[in-house]
Amino acid sequence: MGDAIVQALPSAVVVALSPIAIVGTVLMLLTGRGRVNGTAFVLGWIVGLAIIGVVCLSIAGGGNSGEPTERDRWLSVALLAVGVLLLLVAIRQWRGRTREHNDVTAMRWLDAFGTFPPGKAAGAGVVLSVSPKNLLLAFAGVAEIVQTGISTEQQVVAYAVFVLIATLGIGTPLVIQLALGGRSRRLLEGLKNWMIRHNTLIMAALSFIIGVKLIADGLSGLARVR
Repeated sequence: MGDAIVQALPSAVVVALSPIAIVGTVLMLLTGRGRVNGTAFVLGWIVGLAIIGVVCLSIAGGGNSGEPTERDRWLSVALLAVGVLLLLVAIRQWRGRTREHNDVTAMRWLDAFGTFPPGKAAGAGVVLSVSPKNLLLAFAGVAEIVQTGISTEQQVVAYAVFVLIATLGIGTPLVIQLALGGRSRRLLEGLKNWMIRHNTLIMAALSFIIGVKLIADGLSGLARVR
């Protein structure tokens, strides 16, 4: 199971470093009901990723005999396809990058997060967790887990670890706020502004790196099942 977690780790890290989700968390934490809203947002995020996992595991999961199968073939093709899509995303984001002040303006719509009540905060967590990018990355994580040949129960545990890692990005500001209280405001403001300014560069770089990895894994998997 350890190998499955290692294989899925890069995809989980990219999900965790979602700038929009992290900025949204910070904006909620800077409100009067920050702790309640921040916690609701994180819980919604976890629920969304759990739903994705249930669907993906039901499609791709199941025990593995250890021998190459037709399922291994299509999972490898899927990894290859997701890798290519991520490379295209990286190229598109790099070509469309803007100046810092334009990046800040482009993400002003996130200010609405600071006005959400707990229910909307939880809903926002679910919605952002099931974004197209996260759907691709979560499916890639599941495919990496399944291809290691572990049992169904171990696949579920490995994906639970995937969700835990993928929640670290939005969970860290909440931990900072809980630990430092009012003293965390300056730190959280700095984190928010940095993520907004470097949003495009962060996602372009991460999409490129993971895209290359998934293409390599897909090609390797296809070579094994020939």
